[in-house]
Amino acid sequence: MSARVVLLASSPRVAPGLLSADAWRCLDGAAGRLARTDDEVLVAAVRAAGLEVETVGEGVSAPDLSRRLVEKAASLDGEVVWLGSADGDPGLSDALAAELSAAAEPPEIEVLVGSWDVPGARLLDAVAVMDRLRSPGGCPWDAEQTHESLAPYAVEEAGEVAEAIEGLADGSHRYEDVKEELGDLLLQVLFNARVASEGSHPAAHAQTAADTPFDIDDVAATLVDKLVRRHPHVFAGSTAATPEQVEAQWAEIKAAERAAKAARRATPPR
Repeated sequence: MSARVVLLASSPRVAPGLLSADAWRCLDGAAGRLARTDDEVLVAAVRAAGLEVETVGEGVSAPDLSRRLVEKAASLDGEVVWLGSADGDPGLSDALAAELSAAAEPPEIEVLVGSWDVPGARLLDAVAVMDRLRSPGGCPWDAEQTHESLAPYAVEEAGEVAEAIEGLADGSHRYEDVKEELGDLLLQVLFNARVASEGSHPAAHAQTAADTPFDIDDVAATLVDKLVRRHPHVFAGSTAATPEQVEAQWAEIKAAERAAKAARRATPPR
């Protein structure tokens, strides 16, 4: 067996144990496995599978790390796997290239992608950023916002989305503008959901079952339920073959939803 360094790249937005079969085979057969720190979630998943992982420490520079990987592979005369860090290990690729060019007998290098972002995965980053902003040590302005103080921004951002979309027709706006404005509107959804999850608003004092705190997952779940309910021709046995039939069916479903909502709001708080 010849010396070989495998850089295992995985998405920090996917559960760490959900690696590809090739990645697990590589980890299982490796002569050595290295990672930066013990608290890396991927390290815990690999160790839970019964495989040993050596950690190098947080402060190791990219050149020192590349040298250590090359030397480790040479000493074991086998395959050494680097469990990529959540930050992507900036500078490591360049440092490895420099190390290999200076080595008399450089090991083989492979980048193995163990997991990929699924569609919508970056929404997890947005939720994490919002959590950081509202948590102790975050942003003082963000921390003091309420549903009431945020309401004008929701109206403003929705208007700017509409303006950007309308501007596509006359060339005054581009898709880049629409993307940015949609992001600003999404912020309002994330912001209000975060405020609601904290349970600090009087409406969240469990006056009724509908007044309990909720979070962004509850918002998403409500949307999913509504989309499925309003599309029985897709998710159930109903038939609607034309846009007109879909609109008629949609109107009937919305009317039933309005009646149920009115009845709920008419129920006095307990």
